[in-house]
Amino acid sequence: MDYGIAIPSYINAWKDVQAAEKAGFTHAWFFDSQLIYSDVWATMALAAENTKKIKLGTLVAIPSNRIVPVTAAAAATINKLAPGRVIVGIGTGYTGRNTMGLPALKMKEFTTYVSQLKDLLAGNDVLFKEGDRDRWIRLIHSKENSGRDDFFNIEDPIPVMVAANGPKGQELVGEISDGWITTGRSLNVPEGIPIIMESAKRSGNSFDRFGGTYTKPYVTVLTSSCVLREGETVSSERVIRNIGPTLVPGVHAMWESSFGPGSNLGMSNSNIAENYNKYITEYGDKKTPSTPSDRRYLDVHEGHYAYLKEGEEKFVSNDLIARTLTGTGKEINEKLDHLESIGVNNVALSVVDSRSAQELIKDFGEKVILERRTS
Repeated sequence: MDYGIAIPSYINAWKDVQAAEKAGFTHAWFFDSQLIYSDVWATMALAAENTKKIKLGTLVAIPSNRIVPVTAAAAATINKLAPGRVIVGIGTGYTGRNTMGLPALKMKEFTTYVSQLKDLLAGNDVLFKEGDRDRWIRLIHSKENSGRDDFFNIEDPIPVMVAANGPKGQELVGEISDGWITTGRSLNVPEGIPIIMESAKRSGNSFDRFGGTYTKPYVTVLTSSCVLREGETVSSERVIRNIGPTLVPGVHAMWESSFGPGSNLGMSNSNIAENYNKYITEYGDKKTPSTPSDRRYLDVHEGHYAYLKEGEEKFVSNDLIARTLTGTGKEINEKLDHLESIGVNNVALSVVDSRSAQELIKDFGEKVILERRTS
């Protein structure tokens, strides 16, 4: 099992990634949402410069935020700083698009983008379309193409992992992806792997860009974790502070499905959406000036994976927290055993800020990573 820390990209995250590396974490994952967090590639560059072995990935990059040659150049640049340590996780878009009042990218556009990105990172020429014009592009000044290596590194492979929850996305994972990213609803892993493998068989995809030939995709599950300290329960203040903001994005997605431009996370519950709409309307009305009704989605994502807005804690139940990797060290290790048994390779554990990152790094490192490596 690999262990990742998942960060709402704050620019000084490199300090926490450095500590995570020392504590035995194998991966650091960075969120890409341009209206909420610091720029993901700037944040990753600092982490690359200040670490030695931990792998660095986007979770997830959003195609419409940048045209494909820009994303390819960014990834190849970080790979220059951290050779062989870069992973591009990519998805159709949640907050990166919903915070602009836009729905997720259509699957056809997404598939084209992922295919072109993989080709560029492999040193190939790509036919890039802008409007009604088609033009060939490549990463020109890479060693593979020009003998120069001042700018990019595409010699060390850069895996591209697709984020998907539903069957259509899982088929795409099998067709062209180097691995699979999914959410904490890990119950979809046993059902998803056969879909992915059947698609991979049809396309000839071997999932081999992680340094070996995998008979199944490398699976990363985004979840969250809090190691309970003596006297704590899942309803303790520290637990709510660290875990609550990682859970309400699911509620935000339900609201988006019913009242916003739409969410592709596969989360819908009309009752919860109605209750949250009442809450967020009252929240916006209390502001000075109050939030116009056509900008309600901006209030919804305030605090997204960072903090709970006033009154938002009522949407965080003990049952939701219990579904995360929260518990005593022993309980978390048992949950990890189960995740391994169903095919999960990597747990990407969300933190909300530097304070929660430091707590998780220390507690998870001592009570889980060290325990599992010495047992």
